Amino acid sequence: MLSRREHSRAELRRKLAPHAEQPEVLDALLDELERGNWLSHERFAESLVHRRAARHGWRRVAQELRQHDLPPETLSAAIGELQCTEFERARAVWQKRFSQAPADAREYARQLRYMAARGFTGDTVRRILADVGGTMPDDLPSPDELE
Repeated sequence: MLSRREHSRAELRRKLAPHAEQPEVLDALLDELERGNWLSHERFAESLVHRRAARHGWRRVAQELRQHDLPPETLSAAIGELQCTEFERARAVWQKRFSQAPADAREYARQLRYMAARGFTGDTVRRILADVGGTMPDDLPSPDELE
């Protein structure tokens, strides 16, 4: 399993549990994998960020990282890295999907929902749409209310 991609300790435990005779044996195996540097929280976080960051915002990637019971320092480092590049990544996702400013309120809302569903913050999406000439309609909720 570790030759295909990085796994978190929690994920590997879940996958190996049906094959272990006793939980203590499984814990000893996972400890040995960590001591041998075959299993690493930092490498797993980097790998997951690398796989997801190009298409998703920091909130969505952070949620997925939290599901793997990573240490707080590993989580905060990965989230900090994602937040620093949020605008550029969001702009690339928006450009690939839409490439033109919203023409009306309906299109503005559609683009906003699309980006919010991918985990980009309302402020980031609002900045992108403002940069390309889209103006937020008066009758639309603010992007922060959609989060």
